[in-house]
Amino acid sequence: MAEILEGFFVESNEIIDQVGRDLLELEKTPSDVELLNRIFRGIHTLKGTSSFLGFASMAELAHGFEDLLNKLRKGTAVATPEMMDVIFEAYDTTKELLGRIHAKKEQGMDLSGIIEKLQAQTVTAPAYQPLKELEVPTTGATDPLQEAVAAQTRLADTTIRVDVNRLDDLMNLVGELVLGRNRLSQVASKLVEEFEEVPAMKELQDANSQIDFVTTELQMAVMKTRMLPIAKVFNKLPRLVRDLARETSKEVDLQVYGKETELDKSIIEELNDPLIHIIRNCVDHGIESADERIRERKPRVGTIVVNAEHEGNHIVISIEDDGRGIDAELLKRKGVEKGLISESQAGEMSKREAFNLIFVAGFSTASKVTSVSGRGVGMDIVRNNVSKLKGIVDIESEVGKGTIITIKLPLTLAIIQALLTKAGSDIFAIPLASVQEVVRLEASEISTVNGRGVIRLRDSVLPLARMAEVMGLPESDASNRWFYIVVVSWADQRIGIVVDSLLGQREVVIKSLGDYLSNIPAIAGSTILGDGRTILIIDTGQFIQLCTRMEHQTTQLSIAAA
Repeated sequence: MAEILEGFFVESNEIIDQVGRDLLELEKTPSDVELLNRIFRGIHTLKGTSSFLGFASMAELAHGFEDLLNKLRKGTAVATPEMMDVIFEAYDTTKELLGRIHAKKEQGMDLSGIIEKLQAQTVTAPAYQPLKELEVPTTGATDPLQEAVAAQTRLADTTIRVDVNRLDDLMNLVGELVLGRNRLSQVASKLVEEFEEVPAMKELQDANSQIDFVTTELQMAVMKTRMLPIAKVFNKLPRLVRDLARETSKEVDLQVYGKETELDKSIIEELNDPLIHIIRNCVDHGIESADERIRERKPRVGTIVVNAEHEGNHIVISIEDDGRGIDAELLKRKGVEKGLISESQAGEMSKREAFNLIFVAGFSTASKVTSVSGRGVGMDIVRNNVSKLKGIVDIESEVGKGTIITIKLPLTLAIIQALLTKAGSDIFAIPLASVQEVVRLEASEISTVNGRGVIRLRDSVLPLARMAEVMGLPESDASNRWFYIVVVSWADQRIGIVVDSLLGQREVVIKSLGDYLSNIPAIAGSTILGDGRTILIIDTGQFIQLCTRMEHQTTQLSIAAA
């Protein structure tokens, strides 16, 4: 029985997800014959299996849902906006009830209200041409269940369901294997260097290369098992836009591309909230009302385009609207009013720096608070969540034309490429994804502006931060004549990290510092080198933020000239 129930829940969730997508299409094309039949067929199957398994509340709700859909199919009712609202409410209730049944908490859920609403939608009107009747199987009461189990059996022939904890354990073991491989490579290199003439050294090199290759392939294979298509998040957006458009009395067309793009499951789970907040802002603040758009000589219907694509070892998600855009000057004025920046700071701010004000907690340009937005608690969540995922969020906007918000995320949070640097006697790993370039300079080439070290790099002034100073380490040897500047970026900010030497590029496994050390500023985690030493991995975004705070304390970059 447990297997049958599991098959029911898997199949029912698939039906519910498909019905949700079909209902959004139905609202656009209410006379689509095949679409109505497909929705009816899904709800009919759900009713039959629920009835057979004794889930009376689900069967009753599905029956009322089915009756209304049948009226639409036969042309005795017209899908008015009010009716679609009831249909979507019935859909939401069905989805919630299924979740409660799965959790064995369906008792006490009152369905009388929605069932009455379904029954009340019996208004007839000059109808579309009656649609062809759907043939419903009548060979037996258990047929829907048999169909569901048969479909699940076919699926089981090609797939297997694995507890995500097992995948996490497997990924952790692969991480340990990578550390072991790195250790082996270092030991092998030392042996080959010391005993180059020994014939067995060639065999050791070959074996080490083979282990390196297989470990990399295994790592990629395990990472792929954790990958999910971003459609899991994107499929929720059409319904969100539909509801927001209804609530704000706007007309919005959502276009979604790149649903098949894959990334790590842990990242997908954290993407939901940022995307919801961005879309809410697009609809409420970005897209104008139909009348306003017509006055501005724009199409009556506003457009939001969401796209995802791979870019190297990252995924780039862009959300673009053709709305009113963001007024940088208005942001500056609001920032001054709220005491976030001074008048002088506002005057010196670039357009992109002004855009970053919307990520400050409590910041909002809305003149009134609505149920959609205006409290200033949305976009700060976007940046915080994206930062936790070691990603960046960027904004481009032009008044009257629209806004593009771009999120760039790593494909996985477990294993990354990093640049190993040395500051004094300590080694730090800087994620290679944030490194733009490395510059070697003499100490005499470093200038000081307002108490802060800077260099001129291709006609622009680059602020510097000394790794040892930011990390609170002892001063390096003041006699050093040469320094390395690692130029890193985060969103629209750039900084040069001053280090004593470079140790090369490595693939590192990110290890948590544990609960007690999880909140150390500018540190993303730790890793173990091939020689067994543990080093810290820099969180580039937090590092730049920390340097910005230190700048207000007029920290001096002291590098002695030769």
